[in-house]
Amino acid sequence: MYADYNEKLAKLIVQYATNVQPDDLVLIQGSINSEPLIKEVYSETLHAGGHIMMVRFKFEGQDEMFYTIASDQQLQHVHPLEIEIVKTINVMMSIHSEYNTRSLTNISAEKRLLAKEARKEISNIFLQRAANKDLRWNIAPYPCNAHAQEANMGQMEYQEFVYRALNLHQDDPVEYWRKIEKDQKKIVEILDKGSVFQILGEDTNLTLAIENRKWINSCGHENLPDGEVYTGPHEEGVNGTIRFTFPGIYQGQEIEDIRLTFKDGRVINHEAVKGEELLEKILTIPNANILGELAVGTNYNINKFTKNMLFDEKMGGTIHLALGSGYPESGSKNQSAIHWDILKDMNDSNAKILLDDEVIYQAGKWVNPKENY
Repeated sequence: MYADYNEKLAKLIVQYATNVQPDDLVLIQGSINSEPLIKEVYSETLHAGGHIMMVRFKFEGQDEMFYTIASDQQLQHVHPLEIEIVKTINVMMSIHSEYNTRSLTNISAEKRLLAKEARKEISNIFLQRAANKDLRWNIAPYPCNAHAQEANMGQMEYQEFVYRALNLHQDDPVEYWRKIEKDQKKIVEILDKGSVFQILGEDTNLTLAIENRKWINSCGHENLPDGEVYTGPHEEGVNGTIRFTFPGIYQGQEIEDIRLTFKDGRVINHEAVKGEELLEKILTIPNANILGELAVGTNYNINKFTKNMLFDEKMGGTIHLALGSGYPESGSKNQSAIHWDILKDMNDSNAKILLDDEVIYQAGKWVNPKENY
């Protein structure tokens, strides 16, 4: 079944996710080990009539070499051409695979944050153009040994897991994702009417103001696999405490058992059993102590934590919050050098989500006597 992975996923990326049109200017990028999928995406893009501006490959060890050797000046250098590219392209397709997920473990957080902050302008342009629908983008996976190892799976097992998470086992994956888009639209329409979103669960009681914020139906256009609904809570409207039951993965490093307390939208207290020093540094990044995203995962074919947020944040029966930049299309106004997702399991029988004091979600499932989810 996996033999048709590259062909099926390429069609899904080009025909559905980014909907490449004649004369679109397209950037395709990924690691060299994802070349088989990139070739299929390249071919599908040409068939769709797109103009491929660039195919950008990353070689093994490139990031480690950069952060080890580069001076502070080089870490902060952003070529004007990079800015022009993100201002010009209509479509960006990124194929996600790695050689070694731990390659930056011993690179100082300061170095990585320096480079991240320098690219803030590119990030802001990208987010604004995406919000305005001037730039369509997608991140999709190419199963690799590094990700299989992180997920504690064999290569064949991981390939099967990815295949099903993408719904490539369906007779017509494109039509299936279109159905998901319609089904999730019903959820979004209900959430859009809410003013206060409350999360209750293990060591958790958190309220988030969401009035007049737009919920986004994340159904395969920007991410594959997909399956989530999300918004940007009001920057001064988050109060209470949340405990994240899955490790937070930040640039390959794990921060375990994170607990955050918010007052008027800002983190006022934080704890972690492991990685507290890194958590402290993250929270010193400008506006990283403010939430940019609130989301509920809806893809129940993703049923294992893989330490890969492209999959994990979509896991059915979970919620996640992101510290840092929000998505302008949701109404979020927060801007930061980072957007860091942290995940919480909601499958416990006592875990609930309330919308304006009404239970709409319990034990990992949508529930509402008035509406059919």
